[in-house]
Amino acid sequence: MSDTIRVMSLTGAVLNELEANAQGLHDADFAGLYQAISEAGHVFCAGKGRSLMAISAFCNRLVHLGYPASLVGEISAPHADPDDLLVVGSSSGETDALVSLARTAKREGVRVAVLTSTPDSTLGSMADAVVYIPGASKLAGSSSIQPMGASFEQLLWISLDALVLGIMERTGTTGTQMYARHANLE
Repeated sequence: MSDTIRVMSLTGAVLNELEANAQGLHDADFAGLYQAISEAGHVFCAGKGRSLMAISAFCNRLVHLGYPASLVGEISAPHADPDDLLVVGSSSGETDALVSLARTAKREGVRVAVLTSTPDSTLGSMADAVVYIPGASKLAGSSSIQPMGASFEQLLWISLDALVLGIMERTGTTGTQMYARHANLE
């Protein structure tokens, strides 16, 4: 047995998989998400596990872009109103806590956008906007070279960063303007 771990070649394999999966992204899905964000009074962001990490990073960038945005469950998150938007990241679209959250949002008149690899899931069927993110789900058989939902979580993060770039282009927002909204009490 070799003491070598093939990180460089495995990184290339992961990047190749993500590039192939990215071919399944649809600009129209992201345009719909952007429209929902731009019309929202407040954007609430939610996910679980590693998907939450990607959604959290996106929520942070929305704040940097000047949108009122909060993570669901944070003590400083405000009351939700009918002109608000809940953005949920869930590969399976079946995570019980997120389904329950989306039901509550719908009951309160909050629109729901779901980023998922399973558009025909419970969350997908409840959503006002669905963004398809190709990648493995923890609940489905996978042809991914990576474990569990890693390919979804990575592409979720990257595609949301690309959406941020698109919003910057569309609104004329610069990195300098965003940095002025970056936390200074850290």
